[in-house]
Amino acid sequence: MIWEAQTQNKFKILISKIPVFHRRITESVVTQQAEKIAAGRNCNQVEDQDVIAAFFTDVPSPFYSMMVRLLGQNGFDYKKYGFPREDKS
Repeated sequence: MIWEAQTQNKFKILISKIPVFHRRITESVVTQQAEKIAAGRNCNQVEDQDVIAAFFTDVPSPFYSMMVRLLGQNGFDYKKYGFPREDKS
């Protein structure tokens, strides 16, 4: 599946800021989930909302606050899409 160019660039920058020992698995899991979410919306490309939903779906609770911080710092407006939907603190 193709990715919207800005979304892909922001995602790559965000991934580069994740601790090295988690980077590859995070990239793989979030990529797969974002593409699945986009397909579920009958969209032919991954957009910000898909990446955001993938992170909120698959990130374990201990990494939640770091994920929220990194999303915000890298231009992903998660509040625009109604996240966080539940408190994971």
